[in-house]
Amino acid sequence: MAPSAEWDSSKEKTDVTVNEKIDDKNRDSPVGSDSDSEHLSVLDFGGDSQLPPPPTLTPEQEKALYRKIDLRLMPILAAMYLLSFLDRGNIGNAKLQGLVTQLDLTGNKYNIALTMYFISYTLFECPANLVLKRLRPSRFLPFITVLWGTIVTLMGLVKTYPQLVGVRVCLGFAEAGLFPGVVYFLSIWYPRSMYQFRVGLFFGAASMAGAFSGLLAYAISFMGGTDGLLGWSWIFILEGIATVVVGIIAFFVMVDFPNTAKFLTPEERAYVIWKKKYDNSSVGEEEHFSMRHISAAFTDWQVWLHILVYMSIVGPLYGISLFLPSIIHTFGFSTAVSQLLTVPPYIVATVTVYVFALWSDRIQRRSPFILAGLSMLLIGFSINISNASPGVKYFGTFFCVTGSYAAFPGVVSWLGNNLAGQYKRGVGMALHIGIGNFSGAIASNVFRTQDAPRYILGHGIMLMFVGIGFVTTPIILLMYRRINRTRDEAAARPDAVKLSAKQLRELGDRAPDFRYMY
Repeated sequence: MAPSAEWDSSKEKTDVTVNEKIDDKNRDSPVGSDSDSEHLSVLDFGGDSQLPPPPTLTPEQEKALYRKIDLRLMPILAAMYLLSFLDRGNIGNAKLQGLVTQLDLTGNKYNIALTMYFISYTLFECPANLVLKRLRPSRFLPFITVLWGTIVTLMGLVKTYPQLVGVRVCLGFAEAGLFPGVVYFLSIWYPRSMYQFRVGLFFGAASMAGAFSGLLAYAISFMGGTDGLLGWSWIFILEGIATVVVGIIAFFVMVDFPNTAKFLTPEERAYVIWKKKYDNSSVGEEEHFSMRHISAAFTDWQVWLHILVYMSIVGPLYGISLFLPSIIHTFGFSTAVSQLLTVPPYIVATVTVYVFALWSDRIQRRSPFILAGLSMLLIGFSINISNASPGVKYFGTFFCVTGSYAAFPGVVSWLGNNLAGQYKRGVGMALHIGIGNFSGAIASNVFRTQDAPRYILGHGIMLMFVGIGFVTTPIILLMYRRINRTRDEAAARPDAVKLSAKQLRELGDRAPDFRYMY
């Protein structure tokens, strides 16, 4: 990072530049609009009015600044999400370690227990995002981590089917705020050009969780019988305790928003806020709450189409995550070997997540990587629904796991990049993730025991989700390109209507100077 003296030398130049921008905006505003309040609203964004002017940074200095932010934010966020995905998905490993037998999960009881998690998880995601914006992320996110870790630990002590269902409902409630909260939190810290790679770093923990889950389940299986508890109980207890420990550490490591980040200098905070302020628009982004932000999110066409794209990836993701040990077990392998064979597909998926995310940010495109993931899913589930040999089907699981995990950060980033206004983005992304996760509830019920070993119904439903993605993704892509082209043509006309800075900020992604990323 550049020394502070070097930063200070650029303050005078930056101050003039910022003031010139403000003067230009006020000059272009219609007569009688905005005035002093407009001048203040341009300056005041994310608390930047209390900070010095943003410095002028070289590309190397900017990279160093965001590496500094990465090192503070990403490890703890990734650790929390790794454990979140581990704790929601380890029931698939527990199923092979005596859970079904001891709790007498006959018929579709196991599937119902999985489904109840998604009901509470979906219902509380949108409210949780509004709470996150109003409260301190450094307290809210660690608190829910400790809460769900405690719930998972108690899951290892359940004795009956109703108790299992009740604990799964509580787990969904507690975990609901993490993923939508973090992707929204990252959208406040990072500009669009850097966003998917950070979501990829964060979400890569989910695919690593799949690898760890198999390894841990294999190791913990040797504890079966300790203190009168079977292996499935110890899977929940030990992984739940690990989550509580990470949650406690997060209380001391997590930070809030850029303007209060003490690990950054005031100049660094000012630069991060300035970079994000003019990321979506030439006049900055609106961040003050109004009920119209909620209605804007609910009535935006792109939110609802993106929900279908989300479902096309998340349905297969949960389908393969929750049932991969059982699917591999039907190939003729023992329980222990089946647990171990879940690891390689997740390792390949983790590498692909990072490659896709970095590549996507570099070329500033999201849809090609979503389509690539859907293509992998089409190949993988087509193989597994067929009469192919066990070895070929195991090869197909690599496509299923990799396609769903690698495409997911792009799905989340795509909508996040194209919603402007902090509250509209927060509500829109919560709707996107919350409603989209109903596909997880569907996936929980279609891999039925009586359908083994081919699981024709389950794999067929997954292919249905993939088909939805192949239809919806190109539609969104074409609509974005058409809107961008229309706005370009309108801006080039000499009679183009000029709006004030305040009006542009209020319009958000509907503003004539906003361009959708596709």
